[in-house]
Amino acid sequence: MNPSEELMEQGISPRSMQKVSYTTVLTLAYQSLGVVYGDLSTSPLYVYKTTFSGKLSLQEDDEEIFGVLSFIFWTFTLIALCKYVFIVMLADDNGEGGTFALYSLLCRHARLSILPNQEITDEKLSEYVTEGTTDTWQSSALKLFFNKHPGFRKGLLVFVLFGTCMAIGDGVLTPAISVLSAVSGIKLKFTELHDNYVVIISCVLLVGLFSLQHHGTHRVAFMFAPIVTAWLLCISGIGIYNIFHWNRRIFHALSPVYMLKFLRSTGVEGWVSLAGVVLSITGVEAMFANLGHFSSLSIKMAFTLLVYPSLVISYMGEAAFLSKHHEDIQRSFYKAIPEAVFWPVFIIATFASVVGSQAVISATFSIISQCCALKCFPRVKIVHTSSKIYGQIYIPEVNWMLMCLCLAVTIGLRDTNMMGHAYGLAVTAVMFVTTCLMALVMIIVWKKRILNAVAFLMLFGSIELIYIAASISKIPEGGWIPVVLSLIFMGVTYIWNYGTMMKHQFDVENKVSINRIVCLGPSLGMVRVPGIGLVYTNLVTGIPPVFGHFVTNLPAFHKVLIFVSVKSVQVPHISGKERLLISRVGPKECGMFRCIVRYGYKDLQQETCNFENILVSSILQFVETEEECPLEPVTGCSREFADAEARHAPDHTLVDSNDEENMETSLSKDESLRILEAKESGVTYILGHSHAKAKKSSSFFKKVAIDIVYAFLRKNCREPDVVLNVPHTSLLEVGMIYYV
Repeated sequence: MNPSEELMEQGISPRSMQKVSYTTVLTLAYQSLGVVYGDLSTSPLYVYKTTFSGKLSLQEDDEEIFGVLSFIFWTFTLIALCKYVFIVMLADDNGEGGTFALYSLLCRHARLSILPNQEITDEKLSEYVTEGTTDTWQSSALKLFFNKHPGFRKGLLVFVLFGTCMAIGDGVLTPAISVLSAVSGIKLKFTELHDNYVVIISCVLLVGLFSLQHHGTHRVAFMFAPIVTAWLLCISGIGIYNIFHWNRRIFHALSPVYMLKFLRSTGVEGWVSLAGVVLSITGVEAMFANLGHFSSLSIKMAFTLLVYPSLVISYMGEAAFLSKHHEDIQRSFYKAIPEAVFWPVFIIATFASVVGSQAVISATFSIISQCCALKCFPRVKIVHTSSKIYGQIYIPEVNWMLMCLCLAVTIGLRDTNMMGHAYGLAVTAVMFVTTCLMALVMIIVWKKRILNAVAFLMLFGSIELIYIAASISKIPEGGWIPVVLSLIFMGVTYIWNYGTMMKHQFDVENKVSINRIVCLGPSLGMVRVPGIGLVYTNLVTGIPPVFGHFVTNLPAFHKVLIFVSVKSVQVPHISGKERLLISRVGPKECGMFRCIVRYGYKDLQQETCNFENILVSSILQFVETEEECPLEPVTGCSREFADAEARHAPDHTLVDSNDEENMETSLSKDESLRILEAKESGVTYILGHSHAKAKKSSSFFKKVAIDIVYAFLRKNCREPDVVLNVPHTSLLEVGMIYYV
C-alpha cells in the first residue's frame, strides 16, 4: 500500500496531507513525478526545434539563441514557478485543483451556480465552508453585479467550458507530440529509416499507453516515477556537461535584457517564434488539475527541488550546444547528447515521453468527470480505480476516444513542428482562463483588494496574451486543430447543459401537487399495492410530472413511496454521513417520503447494491426520531431540509412535535413496521424514460440543439439506470415526451 493510500485509510484527506511527516510528503513528492510532471519534463524534446521551425534563422553573434533561452527561463520562472506553484496552488477547493475547482469556489462564495436544485441546506455541508473575513466593498459589488446580470453568469460558464475544452485538446496533442518527438531521435543513427516507420513505432507506443490506463493512477505512479526521475537526472547531467564543454557564457542569457535584444533584432519573425517558446511550460495546467491526487506541499516540493532546476539546466545546456552548432537546430536535443550515452538516454527519453502523456490523460479524466457531475457532459462510465484515494478514475469511452484522436493526429500530421503550433495555442488558452478565474477568486474568495487582482491579471494575463497572439499566427500551420477540437467539445458540453436545464425547467413548471393526486384517487380508482416504490426524479420539491403521468395511466402505486433525487453539489466530496437528506411528503398516512442523494463533483455517482438497505434504514431512523429531535439531522436525515421543503411546497406536511408523546410513539412504531413489511414485499425502481422535443414555436437553433444534437447525445450516452446501478429485475420505466 502506498503512502497516499495509508493516509486515506487513516481518514486523512488530501487537504490535510500537509500536516503529516516530511518523510510521507517526500514519498508523495516522488510519486507525483510519474503522474504530474511527466508532460512538463519532456518539453525539452521539442521546444528549440519548434521555436526555430519558421523563418527565424541563427546569426553568427548568437543573439537569437541567448534571446530564446532568456524567454524560456523567464516564462518558465514567472508562469510555472511564481504563478502556479506560489499562487494558483493556494486556490485549491478542499484539496482539488483545476479550472472547475476555481469555478466551484466562485459558485459557492458568490452564488454563481446555474446547477438546479441548489438548496440552503447544502451550505451546511462540512466542505461547503465559505466563512472567512468580512466581504470587502469590492467583493460585495462583484457579487451584486453577477446576481443582477444572469447573462454574465452564463457567460462565465461558457468561458470556463472554453478553458475546459482546450484542456481536453491538450489530452489529444500531448501524447502525440511527446511520443513522436522522442521516437524521431532514432533517425540520427538510422538515417535511411523512413518516416512511416517512425510513425508506426509512435502509434504502437500510444496504443500501449492508453491500454495501461485501466490500472489506475496509483499503480501507474509506481511504474512511471522512476522513469521521470531518471529522465530529469539525465537531462540535467547532460545540460551541465554541455554548458562547461561548449559555452560557459550561456549564463549571461538569464538576463532579461536579451529578450529585448532578441525582439529588436528579429522583429515580427521573433515575435511569431514565441509560439514555440510557450511549449516550455506545457504541463503546468495539468500539474494544477492533478492536485487532488497528491498533496499541495508534495507537488511544490517536487517542482522546486528537482523539476525546476533540472529543466532550467537542460535548456541552458542545449542552448550552449546550439551556440556552436547552428546547423543542428532541428535535431539539437539528440545531437547535444554525448555519443557514449546516446542509446541509454534515447531509451529513457522514449519511456519518459510515454510517461509525459500520463499527466494530461489523468487530468482529462478528472475534467470529464467534473463536467458530468455539473451536467455539462453526457453520462459516461466512470470507474474509480482506487477505493481509498479520491480522484483516481478511469473513463473507458474517453480513454479510447483520446487514443483514436491521438493516432489520427500522429498519422495525419507526422510533423512535430505543426503539432507544436497546435499545442501552444491550446496551452496558452487554458492558462489565460485560469488567470482570469484566479483574479475573481482573489476578490470574491480571498477578499483581496481589487488592485491586487488587477496586478495579477495584468502581469500574467499580458504574458499569456502575447503567447496567444503569437500562437494564433500559427493557426494555418496546425494551430487550427485545438480550435476545431475545442469547438466540437464546447458544442457538446453546452448543448448537453442546455438540454438538461430545459428538461429541469419543464419538471419545475409541470410538477404535480400531492393534494391533487390524493383528491383524484377515488375517482381514478387508485389503489396501493404492497412494496416500496423508488421514484427517481430531478426535483427536490414537489411531485415530478412523470409520476402524475404514471398514476393517470396506471392508478396504483406502492404503499410506501420514496421520491429519490440524485443531485450534484459544488463541493469536491460529500461524506456518507451527509449524503442522504430525508423528509416527509404529504400527510403522514400517505406513507410518502423524499430522499435527496447528494454528491460532490469528484464523487462516483453510483450507488452500491446495498443502497436499498441504507435508504430504508435512514427512513426508519427518520420516522422514529422526527418527533424526538426535530432540529437535528439523523444519519443524513435533515429536518431543516424538511422545514425548507414545507415552505416551498404546501403539500409537504410536518408532524407537530407537541402532540401526545405516547400516541406518537405508538404511531411511529406502527409506521416502522409497515415500512419493514413493504420492504419484505419488494422494492421497485421507477424511472422516467423521457424524450425532449422543442416546441413548434421554438427558434431554429433550439430545434437543432434539442431535436437533433441533444437527442443524438442522449441516445448514445449511458442510460440513467446503468449510471445509478439499478437492478434490471426491479426496474419500471415510464415513457414521457417533454416539450421544452
